[in-house]
Amino acid sequence: MAAKNLISPHTLHSFQTQENENNNDGAIVKSLSFEEKVDGFVKTYLVDPTDKVLFYDVIFWDDKKTGHKLPLAVAILVFGAFFFTFYLKFINIRGFKHAIDLVRGKFDDPNSTGEVSHFQALTAALSATVGLGNIAGVAIAISLGGPGATFWMVTCGILGMSSKFTEVTLGQKYRTVRPNGQLMGGGMYYLSKGLAERGLPRLGKVMSVVFCVLCIGGALAAGGAFQTNQSGALVSARYAFFAKSGIPFGLMMTTAIGVVIIGGIKRIAEVAEKVVPLMCGLYVLLCIWILINHITEIPGAFGIIIEGAFAPKAAFGGVIGVLIMGFKRASFSNEAGVGSAPIAHAAAKVNHPVEEGYVALLEPFIDTVVVCTMTALVIIVTGAWDSSNPVFTDLIQSKEGAALTAKAMEVEVAFFPHVLTFASVLFAFSTAISWSYYGERCWTYLFGEKASLLYKGMFLSAVFVGSVASSKSILDFGDILLLGMAVPNIPGLILLGPIVKKEIADYRSRFKERF
Repeated sequence: MAAKNLISPHTLHSFQTQENENNNDGAIVKSLSFEEKVDGFVKTYLVDPTDKVLFYDVIFWDDKKTGHKLPLAVAILVFGAFFFTFYLKFINIRGFKHAIDLVRGKFDDPNSTGEVSHFQALTAALSATVGLGNIAGVAIAISLGGPGATFWMVTCGILGMSSKFTEVTLGQKYRTVRPNGQLMGGGMYYLSKGLAERGLPRLGKVMSVVFCVLCIGGALAAGGAFQTNQSGALVSARYAFFAKSGIPFGLMMTTAIGVVIIGGIKRIAEVAEKVVPLMCGLYVLLCIWILINHITEIPGAFGIIIEGAFAPKAAFGGVIGVLIMGFKRASFSNEAGVGSAPIAHAAAKVNHPVEEGYVALLEPFIDTVVVCTMTALVIIVTGAWDSSNPVFTDLIQSKEGAALTAKAMEVEVAFFPHVLTFASVLFAFSTAISWSYYGERCWTYLFGEKASLLYKGMFLSAVFVGSVASSKSILDFGDILLLGMAVPNIPGLILLGPIVKKEIADYRSRFKERF
């Protein structure tokens, strides 16, 4: 979902350590700023302990050459993607055409129960996954793992379609209607209610609470503060007015996001169905323009990708390292198996839970297979992945993914940095409004509907703080919590797998004319 932290010049300046001579020996003692103290506290007492549990390195050898690690949360996500693909007999491939028909409205029923259409639910969920990770994440994966990482990113995206189908189907089946008519659904509901049906009520309750806590934390940090921090960095780097202070940009983003999220899922869906196609279309068109100019180099680019995926220099260890890099970045990008998308899809108008499962499997395809592949091809054909090229060397060494992609495109299209800045703001805006809803649903599950306004205030505060302060530890914490949601979610989905199979059989028996 998200790229690594990008810090604006004015933010970096505010974080410089103030040095004062204050002891008898004349030694210089560093006085930490408030933000640095917060960073230190969060890193020591939150990030590091959580990282050791949720991001525990489960790789089976010590690869000191590349430094590749396989975090526990990512390993669980990848395992789930493989499991559901085979368990559901390649539903990601067999159900693709039917998914497109559903999004087109071919089988829409005006009497279906729900608040938003299939297309609106799809775009609302996509708005939380399509983001700067598609721009920066791909560049980071290729610069660290080589072009071959692209192959494994696409592979993970295709497999992740099965995970997304499973979790969204269950999200629809176990959704709840509030007294006010509002539909509630997501991982917390199918974990608690579904596992209770399987004779595991206590386990289901514990897993649902853990899921909610992780989701709320991820929403505030990664979905709120992180998004304005990233987009604000690009804006401040491009326009002098915003470089002086992040407050104007923060107020603009906070106000715009506040207007939307206070309106609820209907308002979010209405905005998402307009913003998501716009930002994706704008970015993809620029990629296509560059690729057309390099049309003769595209076959060679695919050759480099395949060769790098299966025959990297480091032999077996290198293959696994490249695979891990591709899978890790894809998992960050499409969030399949994390359990977030079912919250948005629970509000969709359907006649059967499986309907929305089919719609949802398109998300990893669009996010990872289409958008990420476009970015990868641009980086490869422009030579931006080659560290020996002095134009890109510094950016590769510093792992500045978004800047690397922007530089690659700027070489081809001079005005692209301005377009990328605009697109990054849209990416951040759409991601924030969707994650605000995800966090709110988990918050109200734990504390009740009346506490909703308090959460929205917290979220908007996080959005603003992200624009004026750089707390890398807090943002890292958000990423850990985000992928950490898979730790309770994937095992729960596996336990509920038989229920998904029954739902698929029932759907096909009812609507045979659709296949």
